[in-house]
Amino acid sequence: MSDIAIRVTGLSKRYRIGLQKVRYRTLRETISDKFSRIARKEKAEKEFFWALKDIDFDVKKGDSLGVIGRNGAGKSTLLKILSRITKPTKGRVVLNGRVGSLLEVGTGFHPELTGRENVYLNGAILGMRRTEIERKFDEIVAFSEIEQFLDTPVKRYSSGMYVRLAFAVAAHLEPEVLIVDEVLAVGDTEFQKKCLGKMSDVASEGRTVLFVSHNMLAVRTLCKKTMLLEAGLIKSIGNTEDVVLKYLSELHKTPLFSLETRTDRSGDGRMRFTKFEAAEGSPSPNSAILGAPTRFNMHYRGKSPLKNVEVALGIYNSIGESLIWASNTTSNGVFKEIPESGIISIFFDKFPLMPGNYTINLYCSVSKKRADRVASAAEIEVFPGDYYGSGKIPTKNNAQVLIPNSWDYSAQ
Repeated sequence: MSDIAIRVTGLSKRYRIGLQKVRYRTLRETISDKFSRIARKEKAEKEFFWALKDIDFDVKKGDSLGVIGRNGAGKSTLLKILSRITKPTKGRVVLNGRVGSLLEVGTGFHPELTGRENVYLNGAILGMRRTEIERKFDEIVAFSEIEQFLDTPVKRYSSGMYVRLAFAVAAHLEPEVLIVDEVLAVGDTEFQKKCLGKMSDVASEGRTVLFVSHNMLAVRTLCKKTMLLEAGLIKSIGNTEDVVLKYLSELHKTPLFSLETRTDRSGDGRMRFTKFEAAEGSPSPNSAILGAPTRFNMHYRGKSPLKNVEVALGIYNSIGESLIWASNTTSNGVFKEIPESGIISIFFDKFPLMPGNYTINLYCSVSKKRADRVASAAEIEVFPGDYYGSGKIPTKNNAQVLIPNSWDYSAQ
């Protein structure tokens, strides 16, 4: 065990489906429910769902382990157990060393305390002395880039500001084991790169990193070893390149369920995507033409009122590289208020992706809180087209994305 940072044996986690909110009950209801439970014993067994089932793996000190899989595969449940947020139903976890975790936005910080106070609180939770925290404090603040808001209660932070500070704290307070979930997707691209660089530094210092992500490029960059989870089971574990290729090949073979009935999604549900389709400029609802005007429609249903709505669309190639990320906040600003149900559309003057098959991810938030996120929400096929209006069809030899450009020359 001297070289093992994490050892997981027979780990399982069971949740009850459809558990009702607690309310006061009459004596008659309590007695009646007692007898009816006996009569419904067989049915009750079906009300439980195993998020993880008999998981076994080891992570050596200094290793970086990627954890991948569809939403609902059990990734976040595993990290919550390793972070001691959730208790396992059965099984054993041994962690050698101090653990720093960055999971959902909102986990680990006290909303009423300032950013400064939360840095010290997190350090104390990790078992650090005040002098240790003070030694790292300036480095944490510099990395997070939120110095001017340091004495503001974190409940007033945007999700991006929160993640910046939370990651800086988790990575800099010298944990022996660093656990990072998909929460990094909230940050901007430059900060994500910065975080990946810091995680690489942590691993090179002989500390251990567990990294959950849908970004296969990031997993390939950071992790030599990867674990694929599917329906609470370890489907594959080993060399990152082999496991990622296996996951992507199976992902594209698996037919997608109706977006409205998909359960492998995250968010508080105040707004949910129900259908995705290509409309204007497309030969079919799941296709587009290179260079053609293209409109994608995202049907949704929500709970009133829907205010300060952000919607984002990501398009990925067959190996999981992000090619396009577009949101209404960067183009037009948030939607101040929208109807309970309807269609949100994004329009491309000239669709820029070369012919091939691509995957769509969808995201929305209401008043800065994630409402829905669906990975692999849809797949589209792009057909050849005359992007430049030159009568020549571009080939896919040199690029995946085209941009408008013009050429000129002059004598010297």
